[in-house]
Amino acid sequence: MISAYTTEQGKLRALADPIGECALALWIDLKAPTPEEEVALDKAFGLDIPTREEMEEIEVSSRLYLESGAAYATALVLSRTDTDAATVSPVTFILSDRRFITVRYEDPRAFSVFAARGAKSGIGGDSPDLALAGVLEAIVERLADVLERTTREIDAISRRIFQAPGRKPTRTDDFQKVLVELGRKGDFASNIRDSLVTLSRAVGFMIFYADQRAKEDRDLKCDKEFKARLKSVSRDLSSLTDHVTFVADKITFLLDATLGMVNIEQNQIIKIFSIAAAAFLPPTLIASVYGMNFEHMPELKEPLAYPIVVGLMILSAVMPLSWFKKKGWW
Repeated sequence: MISAYTTEQGKLRALADPIGECALALWIDLKAPTPEEEVALDKAFGLDIPTREEMEEIEVSSRLYLESGAAYATALVLSRTDTDAATVSPVTFILSDRRFITVRYEDPRAFSVFAARGAKSGIGGDSPDLALAGVLEAIVERLADVLERTTREIDAISRRIFQAPGRKPTRTDDFQKVLVELGRKGDFASNIRDSLVTLSRAVGFMIFYADQRAKEDRDLKCDKEFKARLKSVSRDLSSLTDHVTFVADKITFLLDATLGMVNIEQNQIIKIFSIAAAAFLPPTLIASVYGMNFEHMPELKEPLAYPIVVGLMILSAVMPLSWFKKKGWW
């Protein structure tokens, strides 16, 4: 699907016929383009639209390059972040002198947010550079919101693990749920980090492209504003990368703590069985002695032999338990 936008007094306006009016477009947004749509744009602008397979290549040379006077930068962007099925997919940003093109196969919310904001408040000018800067700013804002929400959810998990004294202790099945949740948050944080790293490279490459253009006869005022906004985005990406590193470290700590809690609970169970075995060992020994079939056991003929033996068995069980209690082992 092709969506095309032009500007009127600095505000975005969607074009009714994206292909027919593509010459007027400032920003062209390709969402899961068909081969026919790619061919049409190739003919209209002389730009090679990368395929999905080309966008998914991990070599830097395949993600950041100059071709036909345009800069190509591919980054990983999160989508479906409001669900447990969040995905990370490549998005290619193509910037030329006259227009800005995005190619994507998912629907990150940042694109619709930027389109709505640009139609209402404008993008600050009529330059494709500013459209690119606005899209990148919207993506970073969305990543920041997602990271803040993830941090709050991890803090809630931390409170469940290290709950206040006096509350019902967490059981092993609860810890199993916590481990699953932490595993999902760890994967999510890893996706956020991948997105931040690739976006940082893309922004740095676009700054380099702006520097190269500044050496030519260009609108220096526009280039300066463009570079200033990109550098601001770069600083935001750097701070978010530091924060996601902290989040990843906290998830690792909580995983270790949860496994430690599980081991403590298992040790408590084994401790109960050990104390029970130690307490009932002496009575078992006494019962075994008087359970032997010997003909000459004089004490068995005593009238008080049975109550004495039973009392001795009870005493031999109570004494170890009392000793364990005194030592604080039980």
